[in-house]
Amino acid sequence: MESSISRTELNCISLADPDIQKSVALLKQACLDSGFFYVVDHGISQEFMDEVFAQSKKFFDLPHSEKMKLLRDEKNRGYTPMLDEILDPENQVNGDYKEGYYIGVEVPADNPEANKPFYGPNQWPTEEVLPKWREVMEQYHREALRVAKSVARIIALALDLDVDFFDRPEMLAKPIATLRLLHYEGRVSNPAKGVYGAGAHSDYGLITLLATDDVVGLQICKDRNAQPQVWEYVAPMKGEFIVNLGDMLERWSNSIFRSTLHRVVLDGRERYSIAYFVEPSHDCVVECLPTCKSETNPPKFPPITCSAYLSQRYKDTHADLSSYSDGKA
Repeated sequence: MESSISRTELNCISLADPDIQKSVALLKQACLDSGFFYVVDHGISQEFMDEVFAQSKKFFDLPHSEKMKLLRDEKNRGYTPMLDEILDPENQVNGDYKEGYYIGVEVPADNPEANKPFYGPNQWPTEEVLPKWREVMEQYHREALRVAKSVARIIALALDLDVDFFDRPEMLAKPIATLRLLHYEGRVSNPAKGVYGAGAHSDYGLITLLATDDVVGLQICKDRNAQPQVWEYVAPMKGEFIVNLGDMLERWSNSIFRSTLHRVVLDGRERYSIAYFVEPSHDCVVECLPTCKSETNPPKFPPITCSAYLSQRYKDTHADLSSYSDGKA
């Protein structure tokens, strides 16, 4: 059984605050407590955010047959249908009641880098179907990466690292950064019966920037080992990012900072959100930071490359593409 659901309080970090030590302290407290916080004053205008959401809705309003022409490929770019993803197989009776669209860093097919698992060309709706859609999404991808790098610099300071630690070439200079548009079906979730908008999971990478509409749905569980688990709603905040830490940052920090379990529980209303998953380069080795280990606190995780970790996590949670072999136009 689950406890009744309340709303959690999260720290709010302004990227325009000249007092960097204040920002570091607020972020560190959030990373130790819940792994979630708000980011404001990020420099992306509300007008542009509204346009990104409007363009996202235009895509999801297309006929199913049109969306299936852009079905997710082996590079994990493109459309993911309803029920495609099962994030919590032990507790879900079927897949998530959401559809999505993945957009990664654009790498031309003839570029040698495109041979790596998460690099390559994106899939795009044609201009005839969705005019200016690609232009808007590529601009948002660039803007979100800028914000993510600003947040990563504060995280570096909170971990007693050089401020530019995550700016290095093997980190965020050539990242695996993935934008995912999300549309949740207008149905009521039922956790007791294993029905969710998105099953309980933690994110895979460094950090995630989440922009949402005004429909509540995101819940977090600060202690995944508690019995019963205590879930709390995160309030949607217009114009702000909800930021959470990913599994790679938990590994880097030797579990000092936490990658928190979260899920989406729907109340019958449609819900739209835009997630931006920030991961380092393919070959980056994720291993315990020197500032996060000692004789009494040795590394808890073995080193692993970013590419190997991500490949396994996506394989574990997404439907096999062969299951759609008859459905892609």
